[in-house]
Amino acid sequence: MTCSKDSASALTVASCLKSGGIAVVPTDTVYGFSGIVDRRGISSFGCDSRIRKIKGRAESKPLIQLIEKPQDAMLYTDVEIPPALMEKWPGALTVIVPVKDGCPFICEGNTVALRCPGDLWLRQVIGISGSPIFSTSVNRSGSPVLEDFDSIVKEFGSEADLVVDDGEKRGALPSTLVKLEGDGSWSVLRQGSVIV
Repeated sequence: MTCSKDSASALTVASCLKSGGIAVVPTDTVYGFSGIVDRRGISSFGCDSRIRKIKGRAESKPLIQLIEKPQDAMLYTDVEIPPALMEKWPGALTVIVPVKDGCPFICEGNTVALRCPGDLWLRQVIGISGSPIFSTSVNRSGSPVLEDFDSIVKEFGSEADLVVDDGEKRGALPSTLVKLEGDGSWSVLRQGSVIV
């Protein structure tokens, strides 16, 4: 199934995600595979495993989790995100944070990569979905990222439940990736479109 990115499609995409579907959606960087993040004791769709299977991605590589609002990061961690980083959200900045005890969302290991995307439509999708969503680039593992709707439909149209058309995203930079330590210090692991 396909649809265009518009005000009505936010509901369509959220409905797909809430039912455990996998959608290809435009982000503030590139197109991404998305699925709902499971809540402890509430949902168990296992969308992360399905996305990995589609991509052929190693189980050891965690997926980014997209949040609706910057303050939602505190649902995941007790470590205060420095103002210099928080002021870049919403935006193409991914922050790896330590996961606190009692985090309501399923996370792999002791850290999780979070981003509050700069795209308002995508934040609306997350809000309507009622949960953070996974995001990872649209490509087979080890192959180039696909940058246009037609190529994505040709390659993944039979595997994704929904593909959203937002034209071409050629040459888009990935998000800047920062790791935040328990003491509040941080380091840049990948320089992308956001300067910190």
